[in-house]
Amino acid sequence: MATRLRKWRQRFGINAPRVAVHSHVPWYWRWVALAVLLGVSAASAAWIYDAGRRFAGFDRSEALFELGELRQSLEQTRAELERLRASANAAESRVAIERTAHQKLAQDLRVLEQENARLREELATFESIISSEARNVQSISVYRFSVEPDVLPGEYRYRLLLLTPTTRKARDFEGRLELVVNLTEGERSAMMSFPEQGDAGAAAFKLAFRYFRRVEGTFRVNPKAKVESVQVRIYEKGGSQPSTTHSVTLG
Repeated sequence: MATRLRKWRQRFGINAPRVAVHSHVPWYWRWVALAVLLGVSAASAAWIYDAGRRFAGFDRSEALFELGELRQSLEQTRAELERLRASANAAESRVAIERTAHQKLAQDLRVLEQENARLREELATFESIISSEARNVQSISVYRFSVEPDVLPGEYRYRLLLLTPTTRKARDFEGRLELVVNLTEGERSAMMSFPEQGDAGAAAFKLAFRYFRRVEGTFRVNPKAKVESVQVRIYEKGGSQPSTTHSVTLG
């Protein structure tokens, strides 16, 4: 009984525990207050972060502005590079065209030089025709017969000039020419004639002209063979014996 009385005195007397009175706040107002507190904290943190960067010499808006300028400058540089590339390609095309034109001009110049040489030779021929020696020609004759190696191995180019009498009663000459080639291959000597029998190019050896005719062509032998001499034979149409012959010796 005494023990109970003592506990009762402790609860209501001076030694009784303290009691705190709190007003009741709804839970949603608590969440609103928490959200406001978090927002203020985030804004403060962002402001402090920007202030710290500005204090350290870095401004985000200025950096974004400079980045935009750099991007714009990069685009302009790329556009300028494409323009320069296009100009370079156009210049290369012009250079290629000019180079081709120069090559063609050089080739045309060589052709003109060859044509000029041929015309000079023909002029000399006309001078020979009106000379006393040419006027006294009684039958077809061979002038300026030459044979020399050509570009390909075993290929030779021949040139000759044929003249007929220049009298008023002179008639057109019709016939053919034949080349007889004497050559050596090792220790063996041989002879070849052109055109060969059944040669598709035999038409090039036919002749039909009046007064003079310049003849040029090629023939081919074994590249290992050495041509010693070449004889040209001129046959009149229907004749089995040559009307004239002329020989050259190669060195």
